[in-house]
Amino acid sequence: METSAKLYSLKYSNVKTYLFALLFVAGNIALPQLCHLVPYGGPTLLPIYFFTLIAAYKYGFFVGLLTAIFSPVLNHLLFAMPSEAVLPILLIKSTLLAGASALAARTMKSVSLLGILGIVLSYQIIGTAFEWVLTGSFYVAVQDFRIGIPGMLIQWFGGYALLKAIAKL
Repeated sequence: METSAKLYSLKYSNVKTYLFALLFVAGNIALPQLCHLVPYGGPTLLPIYFFTLIAAYKYGFFVGLLTAIFSPVLNHLLFAMPSEAVLPILLIKSTLLAGASALAARTMKSVSLLGILGIVLSYQIIGTAFEWVLTGSFYVAVQDFRIGIPGMLIQWFGGYALLKAIAKL
């Protein structure tokens, strides 16, 4: 299942970069707040990553990177979630996601269900390795694989569906 798409690679000098990043950061602030209404919604549904994937895939690495950095930081400053203890790993995983998404989009030049799966697995596996090094605990590091599978599935299928829906924009 592959859909051709208009994909962009906006630069830091383009005002659209900041406007799109602002839009996706707003999504990454609103979605976690909704998910936190459900017990364990954050760690289970992994909402902070969703719009970072979309931003980087559709509009390139710079929009994705801005979204990846500002989403967790602003959520922490506004709502104390994520906690200060997990903020570094969220920033690492978000940045990895932005890079993987932008690279996949540039390489594939289309929206692919298999490609989105590759993005989700790559940032999670590499991010888990970083988390293991930072925390010293394999059990803590694999938390997303222990309880975050629903969130990864949402990123995979929901990310594909949204990217497919906005493919021609």
